[in-house]
Amino acid sequence: MPTPLPGMNPYLEQPSLWPAFHKQFIAAAYQVLLPGLVDRYRARISVRKYTSEIVLFTSITREEHTEEYIEIRSRIDGRLITLFDVMSIGNRTTTGGAAAYLATQAIAAQERANIVEIDLLTQGKPPMVMDRSKVTDPYCAVTVSRSTSPDRHEIYPGAVQKRLPKFKLPLAADDRDTVQDLQIMFQRAYELGNFESLIDMKQPLPADVKLPQDDRDWLKEVLAEPEA
Repeated sequence: MPTPLPGMNPYLEQPSLWPAFHKQFIAAAYQVLLPGLVDRYRARISVRKYTSEIVLFTSITREEHTEEYIEIRSRIDGRLITLFDVMSIGNRTTTGGAAAYLATQAIAAQERANIVEIDLLTQGKPPMVMDRSKVTDPYCAVTVSRSTSPDRHEIYPGAVQKRLPKFKLPLAADDRDTVQDLQIMFQRAYELGNFESLIDMKQPLPADVKLPQDDRDWLKEVLAEPEA
């Protein structure tokens, strides 16, 4: 079943649910990206690991995490061309998660690769430091950093109330960008994981979700039971 909301779905931001969606999203993105890579490139799914600590009264609980991301590499010499990464709740809310995420980006930057960051979350804060003063939309669904100008960022805003954006995915400097559709990736992941059956939208939003009041009012109206 398709997602009932046109764009981002904050009901996915449950700690017990998001890791499964993250995995499905990487699988869906991989399938969507492949046709645009032609013969010069190959894509592969890589994994990072980190440990987060949760303080419970007088004890500390450590949790092991694994997160997948996509590397687009040159078929000729294996050089990393573009990192395609999807932010997790842990990347935005834990020290270990943020450090692991930034370490992946640092390696890509050292290899002079493009970086494409997908962020479909509202809680916590993005680990990447950048100037967001000119971003009028509340969410940055896609941020692109090109290898030729790594300090500049192309931002494609996301929303709950409208369709997720299309964006330009950069490849080698002598090649054309490919245009990708974030909504298609999102929709495919949602359907592959059968998340329609896992989410009860009659329940309150996850506690840590941060939505502007107008989005909350809109959600309440959209999800309201129709009058008999």
